[in-house]
Amino acid sequence: MAFGWIDEQAELRRRAGLVRTLRPRPADSPLLDLAGNDYLGLTRHPEVTEGAAAAARTWGGGATGSRLVTGSTELHARLERELAEFCGFEAALVLSSGYAANLAAVTALAPHGSLIVSDAGNHASLIDGCRLARGERQVVGHNDPEAVRKALGAHAGGGAAICVSDTVFSVDGDAAPLAALAAACREHGAGLVVDDAHGLGVLGPGGRGAPNAAGLAGADDVVATVTLSKSLGSQGGAVLGPARVIGHLLNTARTFVFDTGLAPAAAGAALAALGVLRREPERAARARAVAAGLHARLTAAGLAAVRPDAAVVSVRAPSPEAAVRWAADCRAAGLAVGCFRPPSVPDGVSRIRLTARADLSEAQIERAVRVIDETRP
Repeated sequence: MAFGWIDEQAELRRRAGLVRTLRPRPADSPLLDLAGNDYLGLTRHPEVTEGAAAAARTWGGGATGSRLVTGSTELHARLERELAEFCGFEAALVLSSGYAANLAAVTALAPHGSLIVSDAGNHASLIDGCRLARGERQVVGHNDPEAVRKALGAHAGGGAAICVSDTVFSVDGDAAPLAALAAACREHGAGLVVDDAHGLGVLGPGGRGAPNAAGLAGADDVVATVTLSKSLGSQGGAVLGPARVIGHLLNTARTFVFDTGLAPAAAGAALAALGVLRREPERAARARAVAAGLHARLTAAGLAAVRPDAAVVSVRAPSPEAAVRWAADCRAAGLAVGCFRPPSVPDGVSRIRLTARADLSEAQIERAVRVIDETRP
């Protein structure tokens, strides 16, 4: 029977307790949301929603084509200029998602004969970029600059090479040692490509991102990707870097060349959110403070919470089944939390994951900790 193997895979997932389901949420959900990635609380900000609506009224519901045909509007160009300037890079290229941005950056910068050194904890989009690229891939230990240095030094061909890493890892919220990674790359003439999805809007002065905080923004050997769907409350992604690198991606990155451009409404929302962040830079510090407060309270309650470097706080669970049950019990008590378990976690340890938001009140933080503590497995 065609696709009969799918039923076998479904049964294996069921036995392992790893079945995923969609849960559509209403617009007026009563849940306290610590599961989404709206770090700065901007997705429903009136300026952001009006930015989306105004863009749709002006440019229509969609981009109408790929960026190289009809999908580039003045709005896209403005967003690219403002993103690059805000984050401290020379140029930017906007794509339809952060996932597409990572695929674009890695595949376009790792040609045949090159070496890609990839952190073992990288996000799936970076991993898929490595798999699709024509260069040789070598996975090294998590946050280990010395392993990166050794891998680059052993590159037999001596040709092009890049190190690929998240700046803030999405599972535990720990930050990469960017300065040490850059130093290792520079010893061997390699480029550094980092995904700042969880750093933009949270780290750096006024939320300008982890590369900016590390003094690497604008360097001619550093490329960063960002998403517009977390701190900026919209949707889409971008690659930031030297103008010649961005020009190379514009001509060669398949997820840019052959994909329909980002919808104008998303570009308008992201631009508006960027404007709010410029005007209210304290939102970045507040998101970090909320994360630190969650960690302190959870730890004081005896829970195995991981110290956050940005706005992600994870709490270890004893098993995948326990993590699923814990998240469900939290939801029943009015709190939405993330549930991470194999195969989504590289270390095989299941967790519930909390998103610190700049707009959470102290009462909401205390309520979240109380629910998590009372429902612990």
